[in-house]
Amino acid sequence: VQLQASGGGLVQAGGSLRLSCAASGRAFSSGPVAWFRQVPGKEREFVAGINTWNPGPFYTASVKGRFTISRDNAKNTVYLEMNSLKPEDTAVYYCAARDGRIITGAIHRADVWHYWGQGTLVTVSS
Repeated sequence: VQLQASGGGLVQAGGSLRLSCAASGRAFSSGPVAWFRQVPGKEREFVAGINTWNPGPFYTASVKGRFTISRDNAKNTVYLEMNSLKPEDTAVYYCAARDGRIITGAIHRADVWHYWGQGTLVTVSS
């Protein structure tokens, strides 16, 4: 399985970006998917996720109401729509996928995901 993330860039505070994550080798519809982000010196942080049998979606508190995760099974692509961006959203964003089910309570843990995209940088200027 290969994941290809794209859509990052430089945007002013209050602006919007849409990240995409295209999968090859497996169908997203067969497993959970998520977005994480990471800044230098910090651990990778859960942003949003979709489970399979308890689909959610699920968001970390700091992005609720601003970010939306969705997927297009026909295109085998997961999206992260980001609105009202803040400077603190600046990070490298990674998409993640896994084989098999995941307990919803563990969806925020980076160590439970099997596949990762290469990351796309989002920079929000103030």
